[in-house]
Amino acid sequence: MVSLTTNTLRAAAGAVLIAALGLGLSGCNEKKEETAEVIRPVKVVEIAQADTTRKLDYSGAVRARTEMNLGFRINGKIVERKVDIGQRVKPGDVLARIDATDYTLAVRRSQATLDSAEKQVQTAELARNRAQALFDKNVTSKSQLEQAELSYEQAVSSRDSAVSALTEAKNQVAYADLASDMNGIVTSINADVGQVVASGTPVVTVAVDGEKEVQVAVPEMDIAQFKVGKDVKARFWSDSALVLDGKVREVSGSADQSRTFAVRVSLPADQRVLLGMTATIEAFADNTQPFVSIPLSALAQKDGKQIVWLVDRSAGTVHSRAVKVADFADDGVRVADGLKAGDVVVAAGTQFMTENMKVKLSGAAAQQATAETKAASADIVR
Repeated sequence: MVSLTTNTLRAAAGAVLIAALGLGLSGCNEKKEETAEVIRPVKVVEIAQADTTRKLDYSGAVRARTEMNLGFRINGKIVERKVDIGQRVKPGDVLARIDATDYTLAVRRSQATLDSAEKQVQTAELARNRAQALFDKNVTSKSQLEQAELSYEQAVSSRDSAVSALTEAKNQVAYADLASDMNGIVTSINADVGQVVASGTPVVTVAVDGEKEVQVAVPEMDIAQFKVGKDVKARFWSDSALVLDGKVREVSGSADQSRTFAVRVSLPADQRVLLGMTATIEAFADNTQPFVSIPLSALAQKDGKQIVWLVDRSAGTVHSRAVKVADFADDGVRVADGLKAGDVVVAAGTQFMTENMKVKLSGAAAQQATAETKAASADIVR
């Protein structure tokens, strides 16, 4: 009976041991499955040669080199406007007219004053001639003759003043018509019929025929790159195939309220370029140090520093590297330090990267990495 019990216990213990071993082996398999290395496919970009120049693009509008803001030379109420925006004008064309009634009355008054002065000259001349005749007969004194001569000269001066006043009054009447001085096209109307304007107030703007140019606003950080005489390119939104060589003609000496500087670029004569067209001025700035460009998605942060993840193509792993960002552009980020030509950088999914993580390059990048690895192995064998 005791022997049976002992055998039974031994059998039970063996069963428990086998079960424990089975569980242990199962746990090891699960642990191996859990710790299986994950290889993540990544999208990469290879760093090209560093840029030695920086492209500057600024948009503006085509305008005439000379624009006349025409206004009346006298005060008055506008009674007629004879041109519209877009209308061509030539020298002598009347653009607008103001009420000249008061100025016409001034002409009549000046004419009357002149007539009176003419009569005074005639009277003074008769008195002088009579005094001269009496003096010649020793009837009057020398002082009376001199007084008559002075009265005559005074009358002549008054007449000359009246002539000038009449001429001025007639000019005022002529100034009631606002006329163009040169050939051009009307670009804006700043006052209309019924409006009372002061002398010099702009009423009509005329763009003078001739050279055209583009005016752009350049921020203070780039204004040093624009010097008078600098060669630039001009592209036009309405015609992508139209590209003209321009030259900086004028750079403003001070910034306006928007903290930008006005730069005017002269354009060669071309009938396809019309006033008001949108143009983009392209220029290149020399960098003080070369920059390399990367996509914005390739930039990451680690421990408060800006980094990128570099791919070691031979080992298939990634490593972080700190970089110094120069500035941001439309096509990505310009890096001043930390990268060189030929480096392979993770271009997307940087938030999933960890140090020494195994990665798999996709597409052409993977083929290039394989080719480089084979080439390196061949060199070792040789």
